[in-house]
Amino acid sequence: MISPVLAHILLALIVGISIVLMLIRPRNIPEVYWIAGGVLLLLVLRLVPLQLAGRAIAKALDVCFFLIGMMLLSELAREHGVFDWLSSLAVRSARGSCSRLFALVYAVGTIVTIFMSNDATAVVLTPAILTAVRKAKVQPLPYLFVCAFIANAASFLLPISNPANLVVFHNQMPPLGRWLVSYGVPSLLSIAATFIVLRWLFRKELRTAIEGEVETKPLRREGTLVLVGLAAMVVVLLTASTLGKDLGLPTCLAALAITAIVSIMARSNPLRLAREISWATLALVAGLFVMVDAMESVGAMQQARESLTWAQTVGSTTGTLITGFAVGVANNLVNNLPLGLIAGSTLQAAHAKGLIADAVLIGVDLGPNLCITGSLATILWLIALRKEKLDVSFWDFLKVGVVAMPIALLASLGGAILMQMCFRVH
Repeated sequence: MISPVLAHILLALIVGISIVLMLIRPRNIPEVYWIAGGVLLLLVLRLVPLQLAGRAIAKALDVCFFLIGMMLLSELAREHGVFDWLSSLAVRSARGSCSRLFALVYAVGTIVTIFMSNDATAVVLTPAILTAVRKAKVQPLPYLFVCAFIANAASFLLPISNPANLVVFHNQMPPLGRWLVSYGVPSLLSIAATFIVLRWLFRKELRTAIEGEVETKPLRREGTLVLVGLAAMVVVLLTASTLGKDLGLPTCLAALAITAIVSIMARSNPLRLAREISWATLALVAGLFVMVDAMESVGAMQQARESLTWAQTVGSTTGTLITGFAVGVANNLVNNLPLGLIAGSTLQAAHAKGLIADAVLIGVDLGPNLCITGSLATILWLIALRKEKLDVSFWDFLKVGVVAMPIALLASLGGAILMQMCFRVH
């Protein structure tokens, strides 16, 4: 019989090692295997009761439904040429100017992130942009970095812009009006600051002219229908958010309805789209929920709760900045999905609200712009580039992130503090 102290130490070791292996991916073994293996080991050693695992997976369902819906819509849009149309339109509209193209790609990435989530920008928009800029015969990296950085910088303007938003707040998602008041200005400042920094860092590459010609690909009827369906889904989700309802199931049901309608119109087999959904990502999310709940069950979150409580006592401005930067940097050590789960559990346990809660969410969403280990979206972006025979090293990303992330995070947290001072909403 293992003593309780030894059991707690063993549980913490298994969780910690699993997350580290998930980040470094030895032998390129996918992340989900390390997390699933860790969960299985916890269950086999009886360090985690089956009931706790079941409850944790049940809590993950809303996030999983959301991911299924967004992945399905992203794949539907890709199949019917929506992303190719957007990227070719951006190149044509640039009229030979790399600087103008940079701004247009940034605008497209912002819109896709806000309304289709950051994973769509990282995974689906990135290859379409790469294809377009290669045809235009320009240096692709500035535009590819745009896809990676805007995927995080714009990911908290709306609750639907990032699955991490659902992870942090669980079943306590703020209504849409409250969300926009809290995060609208900070998100816009994040988007603007990130653009200015990236534009400055890549100023040499953007001085050249576009040499190649790119034909604007017409948007087919099915692609137009996808856009109409997406607009309808956004209305449904914003309505659900306004009413304070969970977003996962409405997202999934709306995506299924849109897929069915478009597939009937296009006379295509929707099962092909289902095969493109990253089911491994869903298993990864469920496994992380189990691990975080397991850590919480043995009191491992006590230090995090004490830190958050302390931050609330040092003054709103100081506490907000400390919390935001601490969470932002921590993302890059453990990835924003597990950290978002830890942060969400800590917020609920500490009953933290107001600026501290805002700083946690901003840190979770924006912090991953520091390095490639920060978020699942950035890791997926990197994988998408490697499929296209492009390699961005850890240091290549860090050289940009170490400038862009702190400036944008400071601007965003400053915006949150300013909103609190102006409107006293908390």
